[in-house]
Amino acid sequence: MSRRFLFVLGSARAEGNTELLARRAAERLPADVEQRWIDLAEQPLPDFEDLRHDSDHVRPPSSTPTGLLLDATLAATDIVIASPVYWYSVSAQTKRYLDHWSGWLRIPGLDFKARMAGRTLWGVAALADEELSVADPYAGTLRNSAAYMGMRFGGVLLGSGSKPGDVLNDTGALTRAETFFAQDAPLARFPYETVGAV
Repeated sequence: MSRRFLFVLGSARAEGNTELLARRAAERLPADVEQRWIDLAEQPLPDFEDLRHDSDHVRPPSSTPTGLLLDATLAATDIVIASPVYWYSVSAQTKRYLDHWSGWLRIPGLDFKARMAGRTLWGVAALADEELSVADPYAGTLRNSAAYMGMRFGGVLLGSGSKPGDVLNDTGALTRAETFFAQDAPLARFPYETVGAV
């Protein structure tokens, strides 16, 4: 299967530092790799409603933002969450997108979890801190989501930047961006599954 990347932009600011860093990394993808970019600010999802114990789960129409995101997610081999670090985790728009995965798990006949297994989840984020470890909760959110879905996890490309364009001054982040999508993405594991592993 040829690779198809879906970039899910979750920033509250158009063309912000996170998007700049994601686009820099995407420039290094081979020319035959399809790229699709969806800005959650332009395709706002409704608040997620937990209907786990209801029986009326239907696939959203493709004409709606929810249906568009579902179709794009299923079509991708690689999903890139490009969200800034907001309060040490993903943005509200991004969290809403991930919350909708819970609903998609329960659509009869969709087999969302089985279809996502083996695909790769990546993260790209800018944060207003030079100490990148403060983004550990962000990375944990994505890693654990990938582990639950049986996906691979390519890690998170982090860059430092607050004002527009700041991330372009982070030479370390720009260097990491050059090879970020070329690295191996192992099967995601929950932290408790790797404790003591050799």
